[in-house]
Amino acid sequence: MQNPQMMQQNPQAMQMAQRVQQITSQIESRKAKLIAEMMIDYAKEEDKISSEVGGDPLLKLKSRELDLKAKADQDKSANQDARLDLDTMKAMMNQENQEDKLKQNEELAGLRAGVSLAKQQMSDASKIHDFGRNFPKK
Repeated sequence: MQNPQMMQQNPQAMQMAQRVQQITSQIESRKAKLIAEMMIDYAKEEDKISSEVGGDPLLKLKSRELDLKAKADQDKSANQDARLDLDTMKAMMNQENQEDKLKQNEELAGLRAGVSLAKQQMSDASKIHDFGRNFPKK
């Protein structure tokens, strides 16, 4: 990755980095969902086999283990989706804050320039108006 200072200066790079992070999270989420689906399918097939065998306690235990693993994978997938949504919201809010700060800085710069010009005009007017008063009288 680039250094953080360059990321702050280049909002497009920041957006690209966020997009890469989003895509990576989506891929991981999809992978977890696929694994969970395969685990469920595997558990169903194993249940079929165990019912044919006569309900071997070891097979039942393994089936229960697979069901728990599939549930954990589904929970992980749901958590990743929620985290992705939260990260997206944070990124949007951060971008809005940055835009507000830039707009405020521009407004403040305009006000400073206006005050500076007004001071300069007042100074110029004062110099013109007081031209003869500052010289010693003879």
